[in-house]
Amino acid sequence: MTISRRRLLQTSSFAALAPVIGGAGSLSVIDAASAQSTSKGAEWRHALSLFGEIKYPPEFKRFDYVNPEAPKGGTVRQIAPGATFDNFNLVVAGVKGNLASAVGLIYETLTTSSLDEVSTEYGLLAEAVSHPDDYSWVSYRLRAEAKWHDGKPVTPEDVIFSLETFRKHHPFYSAYYRHVTKAEKVDDREIRFTFDGPGNRELPQIVGQLTVLPKHWWEGTSASGQKRDIGNTMLEMPLGSAAYRIKDFTPGRSVVVERVKDYWGGNLPVNVGRYNFDEIRYEYFRDSLVALEAFKGDQVDWRIENSAKNWATAYDFPAVAEKRVIIEEFPNRSSGIMQAFAMNIRRDKFKDARVRRALNYAFDFEEMNKQIFFGQYKRVSSYFFGTEELESFGLPQGRELEILESVRADVPPEVFTEAYTNPVAGNSDAVRQNLREALRLLKEAGYEVRDRKLVSVKTGAPFEIELLINDPSYERIMLFFKPSLERLGIGVTVRTIDAAQYENRMRSWDFDIVIASWPESLSPGNEQREYWGSQAADQAGSKNLVGIKNPAIDKLIERVIFAKDRADLVAATKALDRVLLWNHFVVPQWTYNKVRTARWDRFGRPSELPKYGQSGFPTIWWYDADKAAKIGKRS
Repeated sequence: MTISRRRLLQTSSFAALAPVIGGAGSLSVIDAASAQSTSKGAEWRHALSLFGEIKYPPEFKRFDYVNPEAPKGGTVRQIAPGATFDNFNLVVAGVKGNLASAVGLIYETLTTSSLDEVSTEYGLLAEAVSHPDDYSWVSYRLRAEAKWHDGKPVTPEDVIFSLETFRKHHPFYSAYYRHVTKAEKVDDREIRFTFDGPGNRELPQIVGQLTVLPKHWWEGTSASGQKRDIGNTMLEMPLGSAAYRIKDFTPGRSVVVERVKDYWGGNLPVNVGRYNFDEIRYEYFRDSLVALEAFKGDQVDWRIENSAKNWATAYDFPAVAEKRVIIEEFPNRSSGIMQAFAMNIRRDKFKDARVRRALNYAFDFEEMNKQIFFGQYKRVSSYFFGTEELESFGLPQGRELEILESVRADVPPEVFTEAYTNPVAGNSDAVRQNLREALRLLKEAGYEVRDRKLVSVKTGAPFEIELLINDPSYERIMLFFKPSLERLGIGVTVRTIDAAQYENRMRSWDFDIVIASWPESLSPGNEQREYWGSQAADQAGSKNLVGIKNPAIDKLIERVIFAKDRADLVAATKALDRVLLWNHFVVPQWTYNKVRTARWDRFGRPSELPKYGQSGFPTIWWYDADKAAKIGKRS
């Protein structure tokens, strides 16, 4: 349930009741008799957990990992990568990265997650949730005090409007919420969502993580008198309901959010000790090197470093030696990842798994790690790498083996006989051996080298690949991979295009190989359909970039989604991982299981950070005036 673990963005609004007659997903009003039975047989709860116990009881005062006495005030300046922005509308594509973080701070969801539990959600806009034992529907009851920044209450109409808007205008969420067949207003504060079938225990949480938008604001007009259109981009500062509102912005340069002093939810247990900064500024930089120099020059306060080279060489400036800048790594225990060279198997040249495996043999990760990454990375060897419990290893056994037996006829035989490993290189002998194995696989797949070019035996057509990227910093990666592929006789082109072109080509599946990543939570679920499911393979904008259409994988995804308990979920996830690996859909890359950060020492934080929250910055940190005075004024 990756997206839901990272949480969907947030908001809500007031509007007069306007019933709509329609099909699945339409707004309707439940009659009096139905309203009385909405939650019949299902108790109201203060929290939801996929599996296991809920840590915090109904009357809890705060999360354990926050400082309830944290002072409010001060400003923090963060880096926003990218040349510009032109949109504050989260519903349509284009709000990404730190801009999404900034805009997301003004919105709220029905529930919010704790950072010291796996897959547990507590009420935020909603004070309570109810669902039957078969998970066929869920009801949320809004807090009476929840309101927008203009003072109007958050209503069921806002929630239903938000669901329908995301499903209509956002490619990802149209699939993510497709299992909600009906959204109904029960009364002035209750909404019921009906699902397309029972047994999917994750759907109540997915609905709870819906970003709620203000219906009345979006259906109104701007200050200039122009009617707003939620299907288009816009740069008008939107209305929210959360702890922050947008204060100011300069397109292409900065966005500033300010803390709402009379925020309705400031004293909620889930919010105590959070949102302590008066202002959060996001400064835009076209180039990552310029951003680094800006940090060194005290133009920004906090930096996440994604470059192994920079981490090894760029942080030896005086402020670090003087302890005015703190260098710190935070463990990532909350998620795993598959990052890889992703092949588009919709194209004939990648349909044969032996071809795909051959490209893995051509990749010398060990040498790349040494030359480019200063030996900092580990090779990814699982689609759930970093989650430990969910990664497949060794040979299948126990419940995992039982699950795999149900799809034995449709999976590679190696699933049952060999433990998956990536080829290992790093020296000339190993490289030569790997390339020989790659050529053997290519020959079996119907290719041979003629005049130093790899060609199809059947057609004589040369085997050519375009390595496509939209970030110039990835060029060194692709250019490192290119000579190894060329040694096999493959014609290779590295092409860098702008973000808009790249997005269009991804949506139309117009690529050979790209660098892709699929983040994974500790409780996988419905998002697996979006990543690897057959239906998503033809859906524009889906995360199934590879184009996987495999009946065994579809069945295993359903086993993950409809797992009865944690043990069943773990076994089904391992089985899915193993089958994905042995189909060789990607050439796995690398990862680093810590978050590298650098900060000017102006901030305080709780004595113990949450287990699954990484740094928790800036949400549970605060401005420390004494520290700030010691290191001097900002530039």
